Amino acid sequence: MSDLMSHPATLRSLQTIVPGTELRQEDVRDVFAAQPDLGRLAKRLVTASFNGSGIDTRYTVLDELSFSSTTESPQFFDRESGTLLSPGTKARNEIYVREAWKLYVDAARQSLESDPHITAADITHVITVSCTGFYAPGPDYEIVRALGLADSVERYHFGFMGCYASMPALRAAARFCAADPDAVVLVVSVELCTLHLRTSEDPDMIVATSLFADGAAAGLVTARTFDSAVPSLALDGFHTGIIPGGKKDMSWTIGDEGFEMVLSTAVPQLIGDHIFDALRPLYASDTALAAAFEDGTIGDQVAHWAVHPGGRSILDRVEDRLQLSEQQLRPAREVLRQYGNMSSATVLFVLRRILEEEGARDGDRVAAMAFGPGLTAEAALMTVIAPA
Repeated sequence: MSDLMSHPATLRSLQTIVPGTELRQEDVRDVFAAQPDLGRLAKRLVTASFNGSGIDTRYTVLDELSFSSTTESPQFFDRESGTLLSPGTKARNEIYVREAWKLYVDAARQSLESDPHITAADITHVITVSCTGFYAPGPDYEIVRALGLADSVERYHFGFMGCYASMPALRAAARFCAADPDAVVLVVSVELCTLHLRTSEDPDMIVATSLFADGAAAGLVTARTFDSAVPSLALDGFHTGIIPGGKKDMSWTIGDEGFEMVLSTAVPQLIGDHIFDALRPLYASDTALAAAFEDGTIGDQVAHWAVHPGGRSILDRVEDRLQLSEQQLRPAREVLRQYGNMSSATVLFVLRRILEEEGARDGDRVAAMAFGPGLTAEAALMTVIAPA
């Protein structure tokens, strides 16, 4: 059921970063389409998926995927032959261990430094989020040591949940704040999805290959009042829903050659068919919002929509079914275009864009939603708090 909070915590100091290697979508398309082991149908699917993705650029920690790289012993891409390689899961995870901690620490540090009145001594909890790699002691430990946080800081990791995981992480942070009015929770998501991309004739794998990218985001959740006037979001309420019949259409498992994503072409239709049932409880306790949701005018009541851009067709379906405007879906489409699908970090990119680039005003309502394995739909209702 929905979880509306009478004295909500706020999400503030939201920061996002991407690794340094930029991939142009048409270049990646041409490489995948040229693989010698692909049949004619698979080559057509690669071209169609990449061209219809709504993505211009993506970012990766894998420097060797850049056409300007000079890697002597490539693991993923032999530039001389143009052949994509497929290292084992251990090798892929070793790169995660080597690269992810830097993004965790950088994103966390940027979030903390962007808020002049919150210091390392204020942080009481750290929540890390990722589904693209594992190690221990993990990124939560790295953040505590690198930022000089107290050893007593409570640490939690939301692992292997998929694209929706930042939403329950924010909900957990809000619950910590409800239990402890002095809590300041640092939430950090890092996803290195490109570590698991590989050539395949499987249509679901081809769709995933055309979408996923690397990125990181971090923010502070607290119910405390600080003197610094920074744009923030009151976390008014959350709801978790399961879209029936979608278990086989979106899943995330561990294989011998990396983690394996199933993202079927049926997902947009499933979301479209069931989005009302999945979201209705979030608005049920607010009479005006509940009425607007039922009569198709929720877009008039809720100005901003942070929809996880799992793909262009998902955004199209949400826009159509909820009767939202092109402008309301622009933040999600622009994040998709510039960065691709960075799994759990992506919705935080969209929220930051709404706060900083979409003219959000104090008191504006924000609806956030993300979809992941299950098929699980995580949704939240927020309110913009803008500096005077």
